[in-house]
Amino acid sequence: MKKRLSLIFFLVCAVTIYPQTKLTLDECYQKARENYPLIKQKEYIAKSKDYSVSNIWKGYFPQITINGQATYQSDVTSLPVSFPGLTIESLTKEQYKAVAEVTQTIFDGGIMSSQSSIQNAAAEIDDQKVEVEFLKVKERINQLYFGILLLHGQLIQTDLIKRDLTASLLKLNAALVNGTTTQTNVDILKSELLKVDQREIELKTSRKSYVEMLGLLINLRLEVTILLELPEDQILLDSKVVDRPELKLYSSQEKLIDNQSGLSLAKVLPKANLFFQGGYGKPTLNMLKNEFDWYYTAGARLTWQLSNLYTYGNENEITELNKKIVETQKETFLLNTDLLLNQQSSEINKLRELIKVDEEIIKIRISVKDAAQSQLENGVITSNDFIRELNAEDQAKQNLVIHKIQLLLAQQNYKLTLGN
Repeated sequence: MKKRLSLIFFLVCAVTIYPQTKLTLDECYQKARENYPLIKQKEYIAKSKDYSVSNIWKGYFPQITINGQATYQSDVTSLPVSFPGLTIESLTKEQYKAVAEVTQTIFDGGIMSSQSSIQNAAAEIDDQKVEVEFLKVKERINQLYFGILLLHGQLIQTDLIKRDLTASLLKLNAALVNGTTTQTNVDILKSELLKVDQREIELKTSRKSYVEMLGLLINLRLEVTILLELPEDQILLDSKVVDRPELKLYSSQEKLIDNQSGLSLAKVLPKANLFFQGGYGKPTLNMLKNEFDWYYTAGARLTWQLSNLYTYGNENEITELNKKIVETQKETFLLNTDLLLNQQSSEINKLRELIKVDEEIIKIRISVKDAAQSQLENGVITSNDFIRELNAEDQAKQNLVIHKIQLLLAQQNYKLTLGN
């Protein structure tokens, strides 16, 4: 009896049933990360961030501006006095100039630095949003992966039931020839064997569907006979150190808010730059020279836009409110995660207890079924009586298979909830 029970779970956990390629849960995660379309977005986010930051820092490059202007004025500057023997030509009312200006930033108050940090933080937020979405993909992989394992275990148990029925049917056929049983008993076993065949067809169809869906998620062509390795039963630690991408997302959001606050401060600080202007026109800097010529000016410029102080206080208040919003979201997430971990931990403990009870029930059911099988072969009971006990044993074994797979799934979900 013990050997038979061990055989069932050895077959469920064995990795040598099929010669086809093996696949582990971690490999499924890795394949999904490599091929899931959403993950490619991380590369685009990184490149976009690099270009944006590069453009911001180019603000320290010399800035060149070219302006051209032609005007007609209603009046021009003239001297109200005249000197004997001296004629001062008045400026023409048509004036022209073309000016090129080169400015070099010396101090921008920290605007470019803040803008660069904002771009980095925004890219981190987008990146972590992708990780949060991918966590849902891993949860879906868990459902399919362990669903396939469960169906595989049920198929093995179905095969064992067919063996029991076939063995009993052979003996009943012999008994029928000897006149120690009835045709009805034989037909009942045949009918039950056909029902098992039906269940096998349903299980194989479901398994094929699950394998196809898993293959689509990891972008890998999987044979229907693919062997999925059963993860080891793990003893989970009591420590609840959460390392979820959502926490990194909240951290990036807080960083973005801090950088936006730095930008508000940078706007109220003075700015300084060097400049050089060179031009060609009429008149030039010499207003008494009424002809086209070249000219230039050079120097340093200081600007301080004090009107930004009007909104600086309110912007600081908005920053603090935004921080509190993010902190509240983080606290809510941690609370819900802790509740979920407690629920999952209780589920794991419950399943462990159920498995212990399942194993005791199976021992009893195997004993009762073996006795019923002997009684059937000796004509003491009918086929219906034997099938009832056989189904009871089958149900007990199915429950054990289900609870074992559910336990492994619950453990993996617990790890995902922690962010492992």
